[in-house]
Amino acid sequence: MRPVLDDWPVAATFAFLWAVATLRGGATYALGRGARGASARTDRASRLLARPEVARAERVVGRFGAPAVTLCFLTVGVQTAVNAAAGVLRMPLARYVPALVLGAALWATVYVTVGLAVLSAVWGGHPWLLLVALAVVVLVVRVVRRRWHRDLAG
Repeated sequence: MRPVLDDWPVAATFAFLWAVATLRGGATYALGRGARGASARTDRASRLLARPEVARAERVVGRFGAPAVTLCFLTVGVQTAVNAAAGVLRMPLARYVPALVLGAALWATVYVTVGLAVLSAVWGGHPWLLLVALAVVVLVVRVVRRRWHRDLAG
């Protein structure tokens, strides 16, 4: 009997996860960059952004932030903050994009190897277990949405 993990389309799964991580990280960076631009239009925020500390932070992030962006993909709960900070502090795209691409590849690698191994161990080679789990998730989402809409209506 061959290992269950061999049944997974590993290359396609890696490509999908890499694309998801790249798009999410890039979108978070863009939102941070947009928030910076929007906040610069207010008097108080423009005064804060003109402070020397902010300029120094921008220089540090521009110069040394790329490794932080790459490594944040190996953490849980920090990715959004690091990518948004890179956008807010205007990390140059020439440094951000390669760090993002590499970090997304690291993230996809972890999830394709460890994630699929755990899923295969839990799943145990029984496709109906995966379908039951998916049905439970769909059912929970539907119940929560109905209750939420009912609460909103009133």
